[in-house]
Amino acid sequence: MAAKKHIKWSHYINYAVISLATIILGVLSIVGALPASYQIIFENIAIAITLAVSLSMVVGFLGELSLGHAGFMCVGAYLGGKTVYLLAPVIGEIPALLCGFVVGGALAAVCGIVIGLPALRLRGDYLAIVTLAFGEIVWSIFMNTSEETFGGALGMPTVRIDRDYLFVIALVVVLLCLAVTQNLIRSKHGRAITSIRDNEIAARATGINVTKYKLAVFAISAFFAGVAGVLMASSNYTVQSQKFNYNYSIEILVMVVLGGMGSINGSIIAAALITFLDIKLQTVLTGELAVLQDLVYAAILIVIVIYNNAPGLKTFREKYNVKSLLGKLHNKKHDPANARDDEAKWDRVPTKIQMDEVLSVDVQVKSPYDPDKAGKGDN
Repeated sequence: MAAKKHIKWSHYINYAVISLATIILGVLSIVGALPASYQIIFENIAIAITLAVSLSMVVGFLGELSLGHAGFMCVGAYLGGKTVYLLAPVIGEIPALLCGFVVGGALAAVCGIVIGLPALRLRGDYLAIVTLAFGEIVWSIFMNTSEETFGGALGMPTVRIDRDYLFVIALVVVLLCLAVTQNLIRSKHGRAITSIRDNEIAARATGINVTKYKLAVFAISAFFAGVAGVLMASSNYTVQSQKFNYNYSIEILVMVVLGGMGSINGSIIAAALITFLDIKLQTVLTGELAVLQDLVYAAILIVIVIYNNAPGLKTFREKYNVKSLLGKLHNKKHDPANARDDEAKWDRVPTKIQMDEVLSVDVQVKSPYDPDKAGKGDN
């Protein structure tokens, strides 16, 4: 009989939280109880989570440093956004958006394979330089196009999908990205990918096809970056290539690093926190205080990095993190001081025999030697 598999419900917490948020926010949007400003915030958060989780596959699990993730996003935003712009008047916004996902994601995946080829021979800083150069080349090409093709320096016009349901579609894309990423990492292929990160020479010696896995990871990561680019194009009326420069790639990398290398849930939390923080600073610091936006944003990031990595705060982090607090609550429920009297006492349970009676049993031991039978047997 096959052994019964134990389901680890902790693996599905992020699915449950995001699915519940999608349903609740979708209902609030339908009834008109969700302000437009929050709809835009959730759009940006969903895009950031998709970017962070997809980049975490390359940086956190494969162990390669990529600084060109914004370049893949730029490919998806321009080519996928152009597809939506051309097809929306013909087949409608939602079908056009789905076609844009396919076109933008597929072409970005092709670019990911092209960048993955140098990754077969380059590592560390050298690969980072190649990916950085790719990102800079991509947005420079789109910036120098004509206005008839991709808008040039002024930007390419796009179709602004209705904000009442675009953030719901974006959250569904997040769930799809999580499903692909987590199922891949927790499979035998994921173990092969992490073994490449730990020791590529040992992985090759054990027969792992390093070329196949590196190209696959770069392609999947680039695909979701391209889909996130289509979402960004559909959340604005124009797309400008300057948005996808080196600084934006660094911002995505910061989300992955702050969340913890190789931690999908950490990338989700860091992406949501950084995006929300950035948007709120732009809202609060206006007018003459607008010059302080980048300064305050950078200062908060520095504080977060110090808190996560300072050796002097290790004891504090271990004592007051979410896991330890939940553990204390769980242990408090089983504290002997909180134990109550048992409801099923013997004096409350009806029995046929009184418990204070003394029961005796006569035990007779019969010897295996019977003289009568022995005498008959001799005759």
